[in-house]
Amino acid sequence: MELTILMPCLNESETLAICIQKARSFLQRNGIDGEVLIADNGSTDGSKEIAVSEGARVVDVSDKGYGNALIGGINAAKGKYIIMGDADDSYDFVNMEPFVEKLREGYDLVMGNRFKGGIAEGAMPFLHRYLGNPVLSFIGRLFFNIKTGDFHCGLRGFNAERIKQLKLHTPGMEFASEMVVKSSLFKYKMAEVPTTLKKDGRSHPPHLHTWRDGWRHLVFLLMYSPKWLFLIPGLIILILSVIGFGVLSVKMLYLKNIGIDIHTLTYLGFAIILSYQIILFALLSKFYAVNQGLIPVRHQFMKVFKFFTLEKGLVAGLILFFAGLVFSIILFKYWADKDFGNITDFSHTFRLLIPSVILMALGIQTIFSSFILRIIGIIQHVVFLDDEKKSK
Repeated sequence: MELTILMPCLNESETLAICIQKARSFLQRNGIDGEVLIADNGSTDGSKEIAVSEGARVVDVSDKGYGNALIGGINAAKGKYIIMGDADDSYDFVNMEPFVEKLREGYDLVMGNRFKGGIAEGAMPFLHRYLGNPVLSFIGRLFFNIKTGDFHCGLRGFNAERIKQLKLHTPGMEFASEMVVKSSLFKYKMAEVPTTLKKDGRSHPPHLHTWRDGWRHLVFLLMYSPKWLFLIPGLIILILSVIGFGVLSVKMLYLKNIGIDIHTLTYLGFAIILSYQIILFALLSKFYAVNQGLIPVRHQFMKVFKFFTLEKGLVAGLILFFAGLVFSIILFKYWADKDFGNITDFSHTFRLLIPSVILMALGIQTIFSSFILRIIGIIQHVVFLDDEKKSK
């Protein structure tokens, strides 16, 4: 069988029949060997009976959620290609030729673009059209270099076997983001075609919750991009705090009539420790994702991975710690020279104390992070982009 038209369904009795009729007419008109598959997610309004009466095949998916329904449908599909779309009569199941053409050309994922095809009045809520979708699509393009202009279009086609290889698992609406993000990370061949969107035919509210599901999409995008979640913010904070710390560690700074001294230096020291930890989070999360096969890498990256051994991390951590200890010894000697009495020269002593605390903290962080890296560094499921290209 060449094509499965897959519709997730939860109580869509008002619109399911017309969607199936349109999908079947598309298959018949184009002479495509295909099926209409309904992934029912626990309907209680007779949707399953309607689907069967209209000639569709039904697969029951007990685990709740948009993503779970689609995963169940993908696993049950018989077609080489799958085109998925909501069963609310908002998507155009009649004119899907562009999707099929791109799939036959060898594209792994074909995204619909409602902004290019046309959005009918009232079909997309104002916040979705002018805030949610554009912002999340922009973040997707920025984080993952994805060229699609409509990141969350629900009408999309894909090669069934290739999508199964991605091992998609998110249960909710963020499944739509997971499919696009992982396809991009694994360098799948992606295309985009115009499609239309009209106001859905249901009388009940949509299953999509604007703020909750938008937040889940955003969290997913951040979690799959350690560079933007951890590394870039960490580097920005580190660079700015190191520059400021370097200036104030020499002498007090005056900005017009405002004196900036050891109090600001203390906060900058905290920022250095914090940013270093954030950068370590970026490295550790990247290594974990590589180890679990969640993201593909190049062989060059594994050379870097193997370079960061436990022993090197311990040495670097000890160097940082003992460098801080040296400052503490100097400070202790200064105190001893004062006969261990009260020290009133805070401007001088804090310029020894704060670097000492920072270096010792960074050293301890490095040592324990090296152990964590060793724990997650047992290579098991690494997927190489180099091998992916060779196999093609």
